[in-house]
Amino acid sequence: MEKGMIIVLNGVSSSGKSTLAKEITRLLPDFFAFSVDDYDLVIERVEDRDNGRLIPVETEYFYYRNVAMFSDRGINLILDQILHNPITLRNFYSALNNYPILLVGVHCPVDELKRREQYREDRRIGQAISQLNFVHQQESYDVEINTCINSMMECAQEIVDRLESTTPLVGFKKSLEKFESTWNRIN
Repeated sequence: MEKGMIIVLNGVSSSGKSTLAKEITRLLPDFFAFSVDDYDLVIERVEDRDNGRLIPVETEYFYYRNVAMFSDRGINLILDQILHNPITLRNFYSALNNYPILLVGVHCPVDELKRREQYREDRRIGQAISQLNFVHQQESYDVEINTCINSMMECAQEIVDRLESTTPLVGFKKSLEKFESTWNRIN
């Protein structure tokens, strides 16, 4: 069975990843949006957070392995997540190495991130700005989009066009090489 394609939307909170994932599914109905935030709800239901009974493994460990299981069964996914620290990166690269991945950088200007946080009222003000310190620092993307300059439909179409292009997808592999180089230096 052929592995399912994985479109990885990487960007800070409020950059438009969730809305973009929905737009992509309109253009590619054989793809399913799978957010790490939604997956965290599964973990939350398993845990007993009120009594401090927490699973002693980071959510991303399970999330990326579930992504691999879907892909192994030929399911195409759109991941809405943030590559934000060495542990997350290690889980991402180890679980999804050798899978077909379109790595997308989702960008949005600081002023617009601030406006979106205030408008949404479900985010800590300043969260997106603080994430800019570690997101997009070493990734090599197959395509980069800006959700402020272009409409969500234009961004989604650009991603679909890149996916349908004959140009090889190399973002994941290049990013993995950078990560391994950095990881080996600090460990």
